[in-house]
Amino acid sequence: MELQSAPGGPVCSESVDQRLWGKSDGLDGHTRYPLICHLLDTGAIAGALWDRVLTDRARDRLAALVGVPVEVCRRLVCTWAGLHDLGKATPSFQALVTDARRELAGDAVYRGGFDAMQGKLRHDVAAQWVLPEVFDLWGYPKEERRIAASAQHQIAQLLAGHHGCFYRPLERKHALNPLGWAPGLGGEGWSSQRLTHAAAVRRLMGRDGDELPGPVPAAAAVPLLGLIVVADWLASQEHVIKGRLPGTGWRADDDGLSDHWQTAVSSAEAIVAEAGLGACSFRDVPFSEQFPFQPNDLQASLAGSLQELVDGPGLLVVTAPTGDGKTEAGLHAASVMARAAGSSGVYFALPTMATADAMYLRVRDFVESNAEGERSLTLLHSMAWLSKDYAVSAVTTAGVQGGSVLSENGTRVAAGQWLRGAKRGLLAPVSVGTIDQALTGVLPVRYNVLRLLGLSNKVLVVDEAHAYGPWMQSLLVRLLEWLGAMGAPVVLLSATLAGRTASVLVEAYRRGCGYVKPSPVEPVYPGWFFVSATTGKVTPPVRVGSDRSRRLRLEPIPVIWDGDDAGSGSGSGTEPGTVRRSTALAQALAPVVSEGGCVLVCCTTVAEAQQTYRFLRERFPELAASDDGLLLLHSRYPAARRAQITQVCEEAFGKPGEAEARGESARPRASVLVATQVVEQSLDLDFDLVISDLAPLAQLLQRAGRCMRHDRSKLAFGAGGRPEWVGDDPRVVVLEPATADGEVRAPASWGTVYFKDLLVRTSELLRADAQGGVDVPGDVQRLVDRVYATDLADCMGDAAQRERLRILEAERQGAEMAEETLAQLTAIASPMKLFDLSRLSNEGGQLVDEALVTTRLGADSARVVCAFEQPDGTVSLDPEGTVPLPQPQNGSLTGAEVRAVMLQSAPFPGRWLAGRTDAHEVPASWRKWPVLAGLTVLPMRPGPGPDGQPQWTCRVGDRTIIFSDLGFASS
Repeated sequence: MELQSAPGGPVCSESVDQRLWGKSDGLDGHTRYPLICHLLDTGAIAGALWDRVLTDRARDRLAALVGVPVEVCRRLVCTWAGLHDLGKATPSFQALVTDARRELAGDAVYRGGFDAMQGKLRHDVAAQWVLPEVFDLWGYPKEERRIAASAQHQIAQLLAGHHGCFYRPLERKHALNPLGWAPGLGGEGWSSQRLTHAAAVRRLMGRDGDELPGPVPAAAAVPLLGLIVVADWLASQEHVIKGRLPGTGWRADDDGLSDHWQTAVSSAEAIVAEAGLGACSFRDVPFSEQFPFQPNDLQASLAGSLQELVDGPGLLVVTAPTGDGKTEAGLHAASVMARAAGSSGVYFALPTMATADAMYLRVRDFVESNAEGERSLTLLHSMAWLSKDYAVSAVTTAGVQGGSVLSENGTRVAAGQWLRGAKRGLLAPVSVGTIDQALTGVLPVRYNVLRLLGLSNKVLVVDEAHAYGPWMQSLLVRLLEWLGAMGAPVVLLSATLAGRTASVLVEAYRRGCGYVKPSPVEPVYPGWFFVSATTGKVTPPVRVGSDRSRRLRLEPIPVIWDGDDAGSGSGSGTEPGTVRRSTALAQALAPVVSEGGCVLVCCTTVAEAQQTYRFLRERFPELAASDDGLLLLHSRYPAARRAQITQVCEEAFGKPGEAEARGESARPRASVLVATQVVEQSLDLDFDLVISDLAPLAQLLQRAGRCMRHDRSKLAFGAGGRPEWVGDDPRVVVLEPATADGEVRAPASWGTVYFKDLLVRTSELLRADAQGGVDVPGDVQRLVDRVYATDLADCMGDAAQRERLRILEAERQGAEMAEETLAQLTAIASPMKLFDLSRLSNEGGQLVDEALVTTRLGADSARVVCAFEQPDGTVSLDPEGTVPLPQPQNGSLTGAEVRAVMLQSAPFPGRWLAGRTDAHEVPASWRKWPVLAGLTVLPMRPGPGPDGQPQWTCRVGDRTIIFSDLGFASS
């Protein structure tokens, strides 16, 4: 229906004018949804979110931060939600619909406002200008000179941020005369209607007399706005609005508004439940009932002592070797801490998409067995919708699943992407994903408040807490400050966490909790300690035993790097530094070829992994002749191909199972996997020997965790057991790039993958402290801390070596400082004493690209898809020609076609595509899908490679992109 003016002339200022519209897109004909109805819908859903998503303790914490009783805090949230779009009661917004402008301009009350408009005034910006007048009448505290510290203006600023960006506080001159400085707000008639709408909202929300004692701390303002944003988006869904469009004769009088409010309240909980939002709780049962096995020493220690220590929110740090059950220990601890802190879910954060995919299944099993209430589980990373275990069944043109969302121009896509995408996914009760999904919450990106809301009432579990460089680590520090301030529990899991890193992370969390005086932290390995958010106390670390204690042999071999000018060896000598890497590699692999066994060769770069694979294919054709005798795994494959290779590796080198118990095994008799760092954390693989390029000690120990990872002592060789040459202890051969005189020097091809001084320090430790072997776990913490010891340079052999190490160390410290400084400049402000919310959005300035947190200063930053030109003239997404390039006749791709394209996409370094042209743009029919719009298309033509193997090539600028069975390369 089209809303009409009240009979008898203009609506008086005491009555809500139902002609002011709030939603129109997607409605039939000239139908418009009254602004007051949308405001009431949003307030009602905010109340349901408060009741359903937050636990009792979370509500208590928020109310305490605001400084009001819980029931008053709920009413304030509902009221504020009901005011979020008050800026739409302005001529600038109402003029967006021609019919509405024409109708209202014919009314003397509003005509002057349209005449005075100067350009467009966004309705969220308008809210920050108009709401202080409302709050002034309501008695909110006011600061005449410090606008940012004024509750009136801060809550206006908060509500103006409901589109994901906060704006600078008004200047004092603006606050004194908003209508004069912003003509787009309209005149007195418009102001009167805004006050009338606000009064109606406040009256229906419960009580007129609720007072606000002062500005709201950021730790409360952020999650409260997050609730309001969610309420707005849920209320904006098409089926919600169409189901309650006012009928003919409906009036926005007391009876009409009361009826609409009651309808909104009665349906709000169902709307929230339909979205999958709610609180998850964990049963209070022993560890042995949570998992189908008895706890090991680490797990038993946590299960026996942690519950007595937790007195609310807190931080738990767990350090243990790879394979010692940290995941289960973390999940058990998260359930204990969630009950103690009143948290309503868990987010399990991991360093890579591959680790997240693998963890998703484990967390899903845990939730199914141990969780109650709302148990929606999401997998969060940019390629999650391609996961075979987390498939999205339908996709809209916004690139997400679900129905459309109704809103004014510019809101539809954002809302849709959130409801079924990463922004919405972090609000699910339980989530698994990459760490960047959490860290983006402390970058000035649009809707960062939603990510912080999603974490504020969860237990955050960070796996591989040691695995992040200075940039990511600095963002994690800022995130821990926010989580401490918001009362969110945190669990940090690590296999190799340096003591100084642990101290930095602990102090960040304690600062957020309000404790600024440092408390000494000395982690033990394996072991754990707990930090109370209530008292700030750090418990003494608890050392535990390990049922996987072993003696690790680390065997460094100085080598001249193939194709590098680091040295001058001939490749045939025996003195240090004169053996070529390829020669040493062939020698180390000789037992595999002659006697069998499974070996991992871990390379530093993709290019070197490909080069190593080519060498081994030529040197050991008997391995290459078998389907699983020689394998290559790295990140620069199309997604589908990488998944296939990963599955083959998991079947070949995975944990012994039922097949081995029957005397059968998929484990190859002789096999070599050449890989990059992707195997460090993402896969549960078990090898008889690990050969690794030199890496910092922490990474070497991670790779060592893939050597003799599982017990195969009762299995015969050929049925899953190990060959005799392996011996009893795990062994890692470390290929050290060196000059002819044995000085460790990283090849130029490694670039900045590792800090050079850490390589030198690790090499020194391998000879000085690890020559007789490393006791795992007994020696690990000491060695990891020793790598960073300030006096290590003093122990080097001669003055020249010591000086070189100090120079390299200064280079690392400078690079770390640069990354840390960038993170500090880029990240949002700390929550302590923060009231000006514009500091969460670069003071209303340029927001950063969300990709910044994932690209991390030079990591792969682009995705490509190939268009393989087949001999018959057809074009396919795969070299075999089995997946046709989608070319829809009607100009629109199906969800299945989008999925097919993304399965054939691959990550690329951005520098490889610097010379791309219009010829590399995606087809016009693909651009309707955000997930495809950013791809680069590479037209590939076939031809023989230099080694006679088939390959495909494409020219991009002055670079040739090559694709073969080894993945992508560049020349």
